[in-house]
Amino acid sequence: MTTLLWVLAVALILVGIAGTVLPALPGVVFVFGGIVLAAWIDDFARISGWTVGVLAVLAAIGFVVDYVAGALSAQRAGATRLGLLGAALGTVAGVVTGLWGLVFMPLAGAAIGEFIAHRDALRAGRVGVATWIGLLVGAVAKLAIVFTMVGVFVAALLI
Repeated sequence: MTTLLWVLAVALILVGIAGTVLPALPGVVFVFGGIVLAAWIDDFARISGWTVGVLAVLAAIGFVVDYVAGALSAQRAGATRLGLLGAALGTVAGVVTGLWGLVFMPLAGAAIGEFIAHRDALRAGRVGVATWIGLLVGAVAKLAIVFTMVGVFVAALLI
């Protein structure tokens, strides 16, 4: 049974790493869940409660970064609610359209939403690009947080 639980913990971590770049999956949450499961399996002997606490803080930061980065950059560029809604819908559409969709659909969604709101192509393009840059910066930050979490987890197991 212990082996099965370890396999589940590692699978959660791996799915979480994939979910860091796939917006349909809450990657940080899966990674943290896998680490907590691994700590529990080992009765918090190698992965202490303090380590889990630090990783919980990192997970919370990663979760916030995931949902705030694109919205903040869009707002700084002056996006309206339709621009933000377009970015969100573009992100969802990107999930089903593959890698290029994941990369460019949020940009297109934000630009289309902003264009509908103001009928200004230049403004729509600026908001779309700002949203896209924010999402990319957020994804890189989230990826750094997830790899830090995994590094702390591996170090705790090995030390």
